[in-house]
This record gives sequence, structure tokens and C-alpha cells, in this order.
Amino acid sequence: MTIRVLIVDDEPLAREGVALRLEQENDIDIIGECANGSDAIRTILSLKPDLVFLDIKMPKVNGFDVVNAVGVEHMPPVIFLTAYDEYAVDAFNTHAIDYLLKPIDNARFKESLNHAREQILKNSISKRSEQLTELLSQTQRLSTVSTATQPISAGKQNERLVIRSNGHVYLLESDDIYWIEAEGDYVSVHTPQKSHLVRETMKNMESRLHDQGFQRVHRSCIVNLTYVRELISLDSGDYQIILRDNTCVKLSRNYRDILYQRLNATP
Repeated sequence: MTIRVLIVDDEPLAREGVALRLEQENDIDIIGECANGSDAIRTILSLKPDLVFLDIKMPKVNGFDVVNAVGVEHMPPVIFLTAYDEYAVDAFNTHAIDYLLKPIDNARFKESLNHAREQILKNSISKRSEQLTELLSQTQRLSTVSTATQPISAGKQNERLVIRSNGHVYLLESDDIYWIEAEGDYVSVHTPQKSHLVRETMKNMESRLHDQGFQRVHRSCIVNLTYVRELISLDSGDYQIILRDNTCVKLSRNYRDILYQRLNATP
């Protein structure tokens, strides 16, 4: 199957970079390039590409305007391009085929293209329409939230954490995280699948996660209270916390009382 691709970006070098990568793929046919949103709308409606690489921040008519003008029911699969992650990265990940942050990483580009291939083969038009509709509805609400300068971002209770690590963006629910450990100038965020090493301070992590059911239990440890299975008093006078995955975490005496209060337990 040949995938007909349209590239939309107001920066010539950015279009060239995408085109050069696509030219290495045997199943890709670049049917056109557009330097602005207005041309993109006309080209999408006339040529009906199978896939669009669409820049978000373009003058006058941006990427979201293009989707609105074409209509989600007629919009082909989209891979968003952006030099900024201020546009609600979690919304992109959930409601678009994919997104790529500039400068584009080659491995990430191939991963995104493979994802698009799978979606195109599935031809889930109705699902994509729902996704794009939801994306557009969130854009107005979330586009003013900038996380570009924060290694980890978190909002109110039950919101997801955006973690940038090793060129990837991970979106974690609070329930995904078992515990957090200090690692020098970094923190290690432990989930059942893997651990994410992020440049952040324990103080900031404690502040951001406290209202989401987390408690600092040691100067170097924060735990998700949901996953505390057992509290052990040792003969030495120290304490240990056993999590559901059998991880042992040291409990400092300075944090013992507040931990017991939050767990509604008796020392």
C-alpha cells in the first residue's frame, strides 16, 4: 500500500527535513508541500492525502485552524509538528495520531511513521474524528499552559504528570507511580514497568504530588499511599514501609506521625 503524504510547515528547512526522511521509505509518496495553513486547507480538500505532517504554530492560520476548517470528519490522519511542548502534550498523545517535537529525532520519526501506518491500515475514520474533536475542544483550555521549562508538570488532583526523559515524553497517571527516590541532582520515578530518571528536586516533587495521594517518608523517598501494604517497626528503632510490589522503603522518624495520620493507622 502506498501512503500519500502532505507536508505542512511554514519553515522551508523543516519541510525539507521531513521530506528527506520520507523519501527513504518505499511506501511513501509525497504529493505536496504547503508553507501556510490556507494552502494546506485547499490541498487537503482537493488531494485528500492519506497522512498529513502538520505544523502547529504557523502565522495567521495555525495547525488547529486547518483541522477546524477541513472538518474532523474529512481530516486525514495527522502527525503534529512543533518546536514547543506548550500545547498540552498529553492531549496530542491521546487525541492525535502522534506528534513530533523539533528538532526531530530520527528514531522518534520512524516510530511515529510506523504508528501512522498502523492507524491508516486500520482505517478507523470514526475514531479519528472523535479524537480530533476532543483535541480541538481541549486546545482552547490547555494551550495557555506552558510546560517547556519544567522537567515534570502536574496540576490538580487526578491530572497526569508529563515526564520528559531521554528524548521521550511519558504521560503518567498518579496511580502509575509507586514511589519516588532521590538520585543526587535527579529523582527516579518508579512505575511497575520502568523507572524514569528526571532532573528534579524532591521538594518540588513533594509539593506537586502531595494532593494526589503521595507522602514524603524520608528525605530521599516519597511513596504513593495507595500502594503502602505494610509498616514494620524494627528492633533498631527504625521503620520500614513495604509496598504492594514488595519494595522496601525506609521510613524516617520525622515523617512517621504524619504518615500514620494520612493512613489513619495507629503507631
